[in-house]
Amino acid sequence: MRIAIMDDWQGVARGAADWSAVEARAEVTVFAEPFADEDAAAAALAGFDILVPMRERTELGATLIARLPKLRMIALTGGRAQTLALDACTAAGVLVCNTGGERSSIGTAELALGLILAAARSIPAGDAAIRAGRFQEGVGVGPVLEGRTLGIIGLGRIGARVGGYGRALGMDLLAWSPNLTEAAAQAAGARLVSKAELLAQSDVVSLHVVLSARSRGMIGAADLAGMKPGAILVNTSRGPLVEEAALLDALHAGRIVAALDVFAQEPLPPHHPLRTAPNTVLTPHLGYGTQDTFAQFYGESVENILAFLDGRPIRVINPDAPRGHSTS
Repeated sequence: MRIAIMDDWQGVARGAADWSAVEARAEVTVFAEPFADEDAAAAALAGFDILVPMRERTELGATLIARLPKLRMIALTGGRAQTLALDACTAAGVLVCNTGGERSSIGTAELALGLILAAARSIPAGDAAIRAGRFQEGVGVGPVLEGRTLGIIGLGRIGARVGGYGRALGMDLLAWSPNLTEAAAQAAGARLVSKAELLAQSDVVSLHVVLSARSRGMIGAADLAGMKPGAILVNTSRGPLVEEAALLDALHAGRIVAALDVFAQEPLPPHHPLRTAPNTVLTPHLGYGTQDTFAQFYGESVENILAFLDGRPIRVINPDAPRGHSTS
């Protein structure tokens, strides 16, 4: 029995849970680097019976699933992954078990707050100045956030929490999403407005929308042009919500500031233009990745694997998958 822990980019999987009971029954291999493409993933993973992917880092599409003949179970971290072809797993008889992630949304919301403060007060520039032997030279002067306006696009669990942080700072709260109601906005202490009004009035705009065909590119050139001059755009959701070329144009023109934890391509390529774009604060998709979240993800993944090996799988999200393989 061979198990692959995938996408452990921060090297946390081994320390986040006790793998000893699993390792007594199987060979466990950790892949810390991203796969270059599907061919590389297929070559590396073809000999494994169980995969433990980190949410949506490696795309486990139907064509890749078909190239993994030994695969019997996927121990998915988190509750869902848009990059996992669940129907293909079911058809191939690959059982998929998931985990909870109750604190992952809290981690993302807290990082969004950190990005707001970092961008508003030039915290990364101040840190860089100190390390370069300077002091205040070249560090911009930012605003007090109290009395300013925070616009939340997507007032779900994470967006509402970020809105609460804004209210605690004394900010006025606006909200918009395609399906948001007046009652839901009022319950979160926000005022429901149109997207255009939110962008025009907000000093900080924070995105908290699930990526879908409808939401992809929902912030385009016209939307960015409609933002307040000097406003901060925070994205801790998914990179493709924002049209990248238009964002780069707005940043180089000095119209807005961007605080980004997510990107259209991850890991961000070494020579990607966002790495050198002005008026930015960038973090490498740290949102949900906290000690608490990884402890739950990997701890419950261990439980799922052991239950599968015992022939009594738990937390199964595709119970219709045929059980053609023995777990012995």
